[in-house]
Amino acid sequence: MAQELTLLGLESSCDDTAAAIVRQRPGGRAEILSSVVHGQSDLHAPFGGVVPELAARAHAEKLDVCVAAALAEAGLGRAPEAFRVLDAIAVTAGPGLIGGVMSGVMCAKGIALATGLPLVGVNHLAGHALTPRLTDGAEFPYLMLLVSGGHCQFLIVEGPESFRRLGGTIDDAPGEAFDKVARLLGLTQPGGPAVEAEAKAGDPKRFRFPRPLLDRHDCNMSFSGLKTALLRMRDRVVEEKGGLTRTDRADLCAGFQAAVADVLAAKTARALGIYISETAPPVPLIAVAGGVAANQAIRGALETVAEAAGAAFLAPPLRLCTDNAAMIAYAGIERFRLGHTDGMDLSARPRWPLDAGAQAMLGSGRKGAKA
Repeated sequence: MAQELTLLGLESSCDDTAAAIVRQRPGGRAEILSSVVHGQSDLHAPFGGVVPELAARAHAEKLDVCVAAALAEAGLGRAPEAFRVLDAIAVTAGPGLIGGVMSGVMCAKGIALATGLPLVGVNHLAGHALTPRLTDGAEFPYLMLLVSGGHCQFLIVEGPESFRRLGGTIDDAPGEAFDKVARLLGLTQPGGPAVEAEAKAGDPKRFRFPRPLLDRHDCNMSFSGLKTALLRMRDRVVEEKGGLTRTDRADLCAGFQAAVADVLAAKTARALGIYISETAPPVPLIAVAGGVAANQAIRGALETVAEAAGAAFLAPPLRLCTDNAAMIAYAGIERFRLGHTDGMDLSARPRWPLDAGAQAMLGSGRKGAKA
């Protein structure tokens, strides 16, 4: 499909409601014409984490607002005239919190029915995995470390719909662990930025945290034990001193962050070796995406690994690391160019692994593998 394509993307898989317009000319780099994100941090702050029911309701209330803002920001004007410029509607169809995913899918179906535009369902993880092509025109195959609040896995990205998983977390994702650590230390949510800010003033060597699974010669990781280790260290300090000082908290955050960075760096080195030996890419490339990719200490550790392996390192701008609709619109363009569209029977999926042939890492149920 060699033509200029302009797609509206919708994203509502967790606690960010987003809409974006992305355009790509044949053989050219994609251009983000607009990207609107309505976060829900203030809504969920009193509860110490995302409340799915509240998130779904907020998505339903904000999706049309985001769409109107994205159309205006892109200079397309107002509906319904603005929709005539579009070629299709792309929407996150999973994985994610089912209420939020359903809100986005139903909104996209409504727009598609009203305008006659094709509908393209997108895997949220594919949006993250294809972001290096949106931002930098990365060539296949490249190695992707997708590291976020709900997911952590190494993928060889071989094509727009071809992903081979080398390994990932067998329990908590790093972002989830950061959130739990923040709660244990009385920090604000989301936990990643809060822990990172505290760690800047801390001593990463004062408290020694474990580096799980480094003795295993695969690409799998575990982060659940790290938060348990932090809980025990916190309790020991409180018992000895009668409470936590600001220095204690900063040192705990720094030690925890250093442990996560070390594990990710070691497993990335292992994944890079497999990727290079199996694909022999002309220019090896390791890319990182997802919310945890915004952590500067982790980025620095991964950059060092890439340099040692002679591979290029690519991390998207911070605004494209966290959930956004620009990546969904671009992934929709990739699918649409292959001639793939969906009908009104498109379903919202709480689980949707990118590599369907890989063994489930986090268990499975009636609805299929979680990751």
